[in-house]
Amino acid sequence: VIKCKAAVAWGAGKPLSIEEVEVAPPKAHEVRIKIVATAVCHTDAYTLSGADPEGCFPVILGHEGAGIVESVGEGVTKVKKGDTVIPLYIPQCGECKFCKNPKTNLCQKIRITQGKGVMPDGTSRFTCKGKQIYHFMGTSTFSEYTVVADISVAKIDAAAPLDKVCLLGCGISTGYGAAVNTAKVEPGSTCAVFGLGGVGLAVIMGCKTAGASQIIGIDINKDKYAKAKEFGATECISPQDSKKPIQEVLVEMTDGGVDYSFECIGNVGVMRAALEACHKGWGVSVIVGVAAAGQEISTRPFQLVTGRTWKGTAFGGWKSVDSVPKLVTDYMSKKIKVDEFVTHTLPFDKINEAFELMHSGK
Repeated sequence: VIKCKAAVAWGAGKPLSIEEVEVAPPKAHEVRIKIVATAVCHTDAYTLSGADPEGCFPVILGHEGAGIVESVGEGVTKVKKGDTVIPLYIPQCGECKFCKNPKTNLCQKIRITQGKGVMPDGTSRFTCKGKQIYHFMGTSTFSEYTVVADISVAKIDAAAPLDKVCLLGCGISTGYGAAVNTAKVEPGSTCAVFGLGGVGLAVIMGCKTAGASQIIGIDINKDKYAKAKEFGATECISPQDSKKPIQEVLVEMTDGGVDYSFECIGNVGVMRAALEACHKGWGVSVIVGVAAAGQEISTRPFQLVTGRTWKGTAFGGWKSVDSVPKLVTDYMSKKIKVDEFVTHTLPFDKINEAFELMHSGK
């Protein structure tokens, strides 16, 4: 058993508390990882807020991490002690019908136990003050050591800077893949990206890589426009600058609507606007943002009858074990940006400040 520091969420709506936790050794087909760096994501904040129907407390959150394998359980062959890895919130077992289907990346092998905050055998590897602590998204990267299933880990280039590539565990991969895998943006196309946070910037990067000729960034926070343009946005607009609905503004700007739109916020009203900003006959709108539990999307069926397509994406459509090492390689060979996404680097015990910075749009 390893004793180490972790940021424990004791209950919904409370700040994270830095505690000493015990991390049990890995059982069969499990891997214990020393986490070197972790990022914070809106999904962590969503669960912490109490709005997540799958949220259970007390829990160690975090799902954008990178580290070194400390030890492996019985039967583990893909990684060994000392390997550099990224934990995966969407695993890839290679055996379930989802993994065998090229159309999806949503491996279901451990979905049920992962959703309940436990390891595949139904138990936790974390204890604190004599209490069992739940796992989160199969990763729990807000701990100096964590235990994950062996299908939930990608071995990456040992030379990669872990304080940067941890972002490929969720946000950057999600946005970039939404453009190149899910939408399959084509050269010369017009795109609109709603929400210019980390995921939105990654979508812009994907649209640019795919050769889009016009990429319109949309956000009410104008402080984000300069960064969006660095990533490839051709122009940025705010929905608050026009009396007309934003979809009408976009349809006018683009002679009938955009070829591809992306919703990167998790707001069902914006999801509708993103669809309705698409061009009649062929426009495709991709939902990337996660809306709160129980919310529903709506539009007039005529929007779809007249040839628009509504799609969703999780982790950018990447089959995780296969793709994450390649994304790291692409970053190392400067094909994709990662460093530019990092705004602040804080010590682990300032993790609550990191959430404050995220909520304030900084």
